Amino acid sequence: MQLSHLIFTITPDAAVRVQKFKANECQVMSYPRSVDIAGLEADPNLQVFSQPGFNMGYLAYNVTHKPLNDVRVRRALDMAINKKAMIDAVYEGHAQIAIAPMPPLQWSYDKTLQDAPRDLEQAKKLLARAGYPNGFTLSLWATPVERPYNPNPRLMAQMIQADWEKIGLTAKIVFYEWGEYLKRAFDGEHDTILIGGLAYNGDPDNWLGNLSCRNLKSFNLSKWCYEPFEILIRQAVQTTDIAQRTALYLKAQQIFKREQPFTPIAYPAVYQPIRRNVTGFRINPLGTTRFSSVGLSHD
Repeated sequence: MQLSHLIFTITPDAAVRVQKFKANECQVMSYPRSVDIAGLEADPNLQVFSQPGFNMGYLAYNVTHKPLNDVRVRRALDMAINKKAMIDAVYEGHAQIAIAPMPPLQWSYDKTLQDAPRDLEQAKKLLARAGYPNGFTLSLWATPVERPYNPNPRLMAQMIQADWEKIGLTAKIVFYEWGEYLKRAFDGEHDTILIGGLAYNGDPDNWLGNLSCRNLKSFNLSKWCYEPFEILIRQAVQTTDIAQRTALYLKAQQIFKREQPFTPIAYPAVYQPIRRNVTGFRINPLGTTRFSSVGLSHD
């Protein structure tokens, strides 16, 4: 049976969404929490579609704030973070460790990039060489709400705080209401900040463009304006030749990894629960939901 109309019910609380979904008050549910996936998959009345996501959670370093302007400090902070532990605890295993500044599904993704091994002693040495043998204090902003790229920002912030404490840093976790969070972040008040990104059109500029100088007052939360990188991404949007664009983006990703304006943390998988009597549904890697071919069976 094809649908004659749709009803969208806005339910901000993820636990309440699950309750309504299981009670058949709705037939399609958005943004399930990682902790709820196993229970949804076990319900015989439901099915859960999944696929690698076109999204990424990351930690940005405000390079206009000392000592984060020193790449040695940024590398030390990056090297101290236990990404595997966060994948297990924050994402319940439903994500893969992020390395590049874009997800693996994205054409031009650099498969050759590698993270530096987690090494607390080497991180301490980098801090000492940068002039901070006894560490320092910085702010760590965490989103006040769950996001598709970060289902538990509070826990992630606490884990990063504990990791940095092991190399002598004191991180003060800061929360603001979502609108205030973005406003203050755009103004560059943070030292470090948990944020993420979603793809909207499948183009690499969705990701690397966020690090452009033109976005310093918006989603370039690293406040990083680096001419060698900027030249490459500007050239890449001025041609339609995929091979040329790919070559430029590969070079840009190498610069990103060397300069470390942010730490990629996770590429979360996308999960879409529906009831078993829903027909014709297809999961969209870009995150939008299409109902043009969706119907309901009489079962």
